[in-house]
Amino acid sequence: MADVQKLRDKLGRHPDFPKKGINFLDIFPIFGDPILTELLISHLVTHIVTVTLAKSPGTKIDVVVGLDARGFLLGPLVALRLGAGFVPVRKKGKLPGETVHAEYVKEYGADIFEMQAHSIAPGANVIIIDDLIATGGSAQAAGELVKKLGGNTLEYIFVIGLTFLKGHEKLDAPVYCMIESDE
Repeated sequence: MADVQKLRDKLGRHPDFPKKGINFLDIFPIFGDPILTELLISHLVTHIVTVTLAKSPGTKIDVVVGLDARGFLLGPLVALRLGAGFVPVRKKGKLPGETVHAEYVKEYGADIFEMQAHSIAPGANVIIIDDLIATGGSAQAAGELVKKLGGNTLEYIFVIGLTFLKGHEKLDAPVYCMIESDE
């Protein structure tokens, strides 16, 4: 677990961002170091291969869904390593073509997520990934979108989990948080 500690130590900490009372944990400093970026992605892929897929023998990941916006940094790299497709979940009005949508409430406001309507085949095995889970609203909305398209969410994966907010309790599949925080 020295790799996790090394990544935890590199997180940026920003008190009162984006509003007073929120202590923002920032993964961007990790991306400034290619060795740490490799360590992060390798850790996530190793978890998926040795834990997630071990629970469902004979299964493969068909699609990695990344949440707007930091999930866009993690998702394609993980998907490439797994031989899976990548599908973005974006805020309303940002995707072309026909979309499906889900509304959600997050720790500092309400929003709508969208996914392109034909981006996940029915029965596809999906991993949903983002940098952080707080109250779980955005991840829950992404899970709803996967379900609307007939996909099967195998796991939600986060770099950071704010465990005291209990967002993982809202989700319909197992949750893996590489770094758990009470900040």
